[in-house]
Amino acid sequence: MSAERAIGPNFASWRLKQQRYSLVGESCGHCQTKIFPPRDICPECNHEAKELFKFSGRGEVYSFTTVYEPPAGFEDNVPYTIALVKLEEGPLITAQLTDLGEEPVTIGMPVEMVTRKLRQDGDRGTLIYGYKFRPPLEISEKEAVLLPSENSLSGT
Repeated sequence: MSAERAIGPNFASWRLKQQRYSLVGESCGHCQTKIFPPRDICPECNHEAKELFKFSGRGEVYSFTTVYEPPAGFEDNVPYTIALVKLEEGPLITAQLTDLGEEPVTIGMPVEMVTRKLRQDGDRGTLIYGYKFRPPLEISEKEAVLLPSENSLSGT
């Protein structure tokens, strides 16, 4: 029995928690490039980049395609749209689009990050969550007053 099988395929997934749920990457202290996913060395200047950076989660569709023949584990989602999203802070990331309704996907379409179920893993049925992107929600001023501020969530 392999170590992965004995321990489980998601044993180290806690290490990716910030990356998966909060879009936390890194910022290069030398050239200020924002990096996602984190990789410790800046791809622009090759200096060390270990300053954590939380991305806003806002961006726009840079390119997209619709998947009709999915890889194993994603058969229940067909068809679904995958996009390259250019984050406001610069990096391009690949993610599934969600909550589209009847809205057609277009290049330049504004999107925001949300946490959603990605798939169900293996025989144990563990739910794997991560980031997807959707068109931004439009909320009224009245609704905005009822939403907790980002500072109130952090306790400051």
